[in-house]
Amino acid sequence: MKILLLSNQPESTTRLKLFKNTLEILNYTVVLPEFTSKNWYTISRETKKCIMGEKPDIIHLFNVPDIIYRHIPDLRGKYFSRLIYDYRSPWGLEYELIFGPPARIIGEHYERKLARLSDAIVTVNSPLKNKVQGYLDREDEKTKSITIIPNYPTSEFVREIGSDDSVLLPEDPFVLFVGRIDKHEGVHNLLNLIKIMPRTRFVVVGAGPFSRYYFRKNYSNVTLTGWQPHHSIPNFIRRARMCIIPFSETKVTPYITDKSVWKLNEYLNFGKIVIASGITPEEKRKNLNICRPAEFPELIKQMMEKEPEPLEDGDYRFWEMNRNVIKTLYETII
Repeated sequence: MKILLLSNQPESTTRLKLFKNTLEILNYTVVLPEFTSKNWYTISRETKKCIMGEKPDIIHLFNVPDIIYRHIPDLRGKYFSRLIYDYRSPWGLEYELIFGPPARIIGEHYERKLARLSDAIVTVNSPLKNKVQGYLDREDEKTKSITIIPNYPTSEFVREIGSDDSVLLPEDPFVLFVGRIDKHEGVHNLLNLIKIMPRTRFVVVGAGPFSRYYFRKNYSNVTLTGWQPHHSIPNFIRRARMCIIPFSETKVTPYITDKSVWKLNEYLNFGKIVIASGITPEEKRKNLNICRPAEFPELIKQMMEKEPEPLEDGDYRFWEMNRNVIKTLYETII
């Protein structure tokens, strides 16, 4: 069976890469298209060409931006058999935050189209499942499966032993931030913490197009590492006293949960205390503390003096836990 995994940036889509590894372990033939541009029109054109050339049995489509894929259902029957719609993010809502209400209307129009024309739907958590289910008519609700496959890191990540010799980390206990340095990842909340907590050490691992602008001032309580390869991240987590995710609260917050945020589960799998904002808890997790952005300083002070709860076997969340669910999904759809 040939499966085409489709994303506009396959080289940087973690979820797609993990699906690829799992499907290959299950002995499926996996195809990844390569695009010559990040232009939406070019991606749409090259996607159609790839589908017509490969003629896969199944197309597994990882959403965002959904408008690129609007013509794919028209090719079903002649060039492929089944379509899986992976609803991993509320694209319409996200674009409303950037471009206003008209962007949401357009975005959700294509979300609805792909949900209704797919043969099966996959999503990362319960709130997104409920949202995409709202796009279906009554008949579809009875016959179309919606499978939750969370964004969990691999067990191998916890065992990674990379080198961080090039980065001189503080000897004092420090608070760790890992991620893209931009508005979406909560850089303004991060900077606010750094400014109002001058005696607390912060290590910031990541980069972004405006990272130099955001950190143009030389904060004495911050160690900036810049971009680091993913295999070296465990070393930073191991050394950290606690880890933070300072997302802002927006209309998207109800759809961001502990099952959908990669780095949150990476932190928790190392048994670290995690303080996060802009996230809706879906299940109780040891060492996870959800708060509003304004509550961060006081919570950090409290947690710096506490030890994390020790983890038991049932507290870990690994991608490998999804394998049987993925196997059943593909066996059922074909």
